[in-house]
Amino acid sequence: MKLRGLYAITDSQLLAGKFLAYVEAALDGGVTLLQYRDKSSDDARRLREAEKLRELCSRYKTQLIINDDAELAARLGVGVHLGQTDGPLTPARALLGSKAIIGATCHSQIELAEQAAREGASYVAFGRFFNSNTKPGAPAATVEMLAQARTQLQLPICVIGGITLENAEPLVAHGADLLAVVHGLFGADSTQEVTRRARAFNDLLNRKHA
Repeated sequence: MKLRGLYAITDSQLLAGKFLAYVEAALDGGVTLLQYRDKSSDDARRLREAEKLRELCSRYKTQLIINDDAELAARLGVGVHLGQTDGPLTPARALLGSKAIIGATCHSQIELAEQAAREGASYVAFGRFFNSNTKPGAPAATVEMLAQARTQLQLPICVIGGITLENAEPLVAHGADLLAVVHGLFGADSTQEVTRRARAFNDLLNRKHA
């Protein structure tokens, strides 16, 4: 499977009261990966929401990824995204099997990405590239670093951190395969606007390959 396109990431607070409606609107506009990101400790609700997302994703042929929870991913038979504080990827790969999509946060360090590749990552994520509401304190990554990573890595590269339709183009031009977006996609005032943004992000990525 070619990992290229829009990578939508949910945010419980941003999507409060409109969670499934906005996610479905994004899927309608075309999403390659959807990450369920919920940092709460309400395991029952997280399982319920993740199951609903899995149903939606299968309808739209989108791959579901669970943030930081390999056990939940294994229970649902979906992929997982792990941060640097979550330890090596190897146990997650053993738990989820060879076909599961496993992503790794690499901040702005190509060495971390190379290590993740050795441990069996399906894609690596660099960021943040711009000021981000979700991770205001994350270390800054540069377009130059992205271009260098593209020459050194064989894996799909995901970029994250404050990405919007206005600033995404240079990232695509310098080798990004996946645009991971939270507010730039879901911070909209209607489902129609979410769908429009999703289509526009995909257009940006497709233009590069046209």
